Amino acid sequence: MRTMAVVGASLAGLSAARSLRKRGYDGRLVLVGEELHRPYDRPPLSKEFLAGALGEAELALERDDEDLQAEWVLGTRATGLDRTERAIRLADGREIRADGVVVATGAAARTLPGTEGLAGVHVLRTLDDARALRDELALGGRLVVIGGGFVGAEVASTAYALGLDVTVVEAAPTPLAGPLGAAMGAVVSALHADHGVRLLCGAGVKGLGGERRVDAVLLEDGRSVPADTVVVGVGARPCVDWLDGSGIALDNGVKCGADGRTTLAGVVAVGDCANWYDPHTGAHRRVEHWTGALERPDTAVATLLAGGAREPGVPRPAYFWSDQYGVRIQFVGHAAGADEVTVEEGSTGDRSFLAVYRRAGRPVAVLGMNQPRLFTRWRKQLTSAATGS
Repeated sequence: MRTMAVVGASLAGLSAARSLRKRGYDGRLVLVGEELHRPYDRPPLSKEFLAGALGEAELALERDDEDLQAEWVLGTRATGLDRTERAIRLADGREIRADGVVVATGAAARTLPGTEGLAGVHVLRTLDDARALRDELALGGRLVVIGGGFVGAEVASTAYALGLDVTVVEAAPTPLAGPLGAAMGAVVSALHADHGVRLLCGAGVKGLGGERRVDAVLLEDGRSVPADTVVVGVGARPCVDWLDGSGIALDNGVKCGADGRTTLAGVVAVGDCANWYDPHTGAHRRVEHWTGALERPDTAVATLLAGGAREPGVPRPAYFWSDQYGVRIQFVGHAAGADEVTVEEGSTGDRSFLAVYRRAGRPVAVLGMNQPRLFTRWRKQLTSAATGS
C-alpha cells in the first residue's frame, strides 16, 4: 500500500495513525481534520479546561518525541468518497487518493432547532466550543443545562464550582438510565441535589426565550426557567453524511464488523462514528468513549493491513469514567440485559460504593463511585472473562 488516509484527526484518528506506524506501515500517511487544531484531549473540556485549571497546551495528545511522518490536512472537511478511485473529496476542492482509508470523523453535538444565532446558547464538543463556554461562565449568573447525561452533568458540576446558579433539565424520568439502568442512574444523578443544583426530570423543552440573547428555557409543561446561559447536551450524531453514495453501509454511523471493517474493501471505521458489531451483546452499537477511541483503532488497522484476511478478536468491554462534584464515577460493561444489581462495597447513600450488574448470576457490568482500587480489580476480572485473556 502506497498511501493511507485517516479521515478525522482526533483521538481515534491519531490512534489509527500510531497503529499504522507501529505495525510497520512505512508509506505515505495523510491525516485529514475538519478542525484547525492538531489532536487534543476532549474529556477535560467539560471539567478542568472549562474551569480554567488546564491550558490548551496541556490538552495536546501528540507526544514531544513523536514523529508520525504524516501529512496533516487540517481546517477542511471530507465531502465524499469515490469508491471506484478510492478518492476522498475535500470541501476546499482537493482530492486525496488512497489505497486504504480509516474513517474517524467522529460525531457532532446535536442542537435545538430554531436556536441558531441566539447568543448565550452553547454546545460542548470541540475546543472552540469550550473556549466560548468558558468565557460565558466567567460572567457568572444562571446556567441551564439541557440534558442530564455525563457531559451535561460534568458541565453542571464545573459551573457549580465556579459559583453559578445551575439547573439541569432532563426529558427522561431518570437521568443516565440508558447507560447505568434506572436505579443506579438515579443514585448518580442525585449528586446534583447533594450540591444544591436543581434537577428537573421528565421535563421536555419546548423552546428558548429571548430575542437576541437567551433569557429562559421554556418547558412543554408551561414552566419557564430563567437563564443567562444555556448548554445543550442532548447527545451527538455521527458525522457520516459525506459517505452517502460511497457503497459503505450506514446505520447510526458506519456499520462495521467487530474488527472495524466496513462493507467497502480497504475501508475501516473507528471512534464515535463507528457502529461496531459487539459480540458481547450480539448487536451493533456505537461506543462514544475515550478508551474505545484509544484502543479499538489498532484492531481496525490490523484488519486494514491484512486486507481483511484476519479473524477479529473479542473487544474489551466498554469502559468510561466521569468526574462530578469531586466524585469519580467509573463504569465497565453493559447494563442492558442485567437482571440484578447488587452493591458489593460501601453505600449508595454515602456516594462511595461498588455495584455489580449480573445476568443469570454472571457479572456483565460494574459501577464504582469513589472506589477506584476495587473497581480496577473488578474491571480486570470482567475483561478477562469477556476476552478469555
